[in-house]
Amino acid sequence: MSQHNGKPQKKTGRRPKVDPAKIRYTISFNEVEHSRFLELFDQSGMKVKAHFITSCIFEKTIKTVKIDKGTTDFYMRLTSFHSQFRAVGVNYNQMIKLLYTNFSEKKAAALLYKLEKYTVEMVEIFKKVMQLTEEFEQNHLKNME
Repeated sequence: MSQHNGKPQKKTGRRPKVDPAKIRYTISFNEVEHSRFLELFDQSGMKVKAHFITSCIFEKTIKTVKIDKGTTDFYMRLTSFHSQFRAVGVNYNQMIKLLYTNFSEKKAAALLYKLEKYTVEMVEIFKKVMQLTEEFEQNHLKNME
């Protein structure tokens, strides 16, 4: 064991770093520069400002992620609508089976005719949703890239 001021050195505590960062610099910002710095730091997604500054100085790649709440909300609602549309399709198949098992053929055909009219309306609504989705992608998502 090595002696340190006449006492044996204990092996407790944190291990010393191989290359500790000992040199410190300070930087001063005015209000505009500080707000711009904080904006860039928030966009980077990093947790430590010192790591962000080091990345900027040594030209490491900085990841910035911009999340558009409106777009996220739009796709969440669209997904919800699509799942409801699929559920209607399952119910549609079950309804046709029940019509033919519980009613006479003439009565089932009359009810099926009404069901077909509502189905055509639903298809038109879904086509409109698809058109609006395409317009949204062209107008808003393509501009962000």
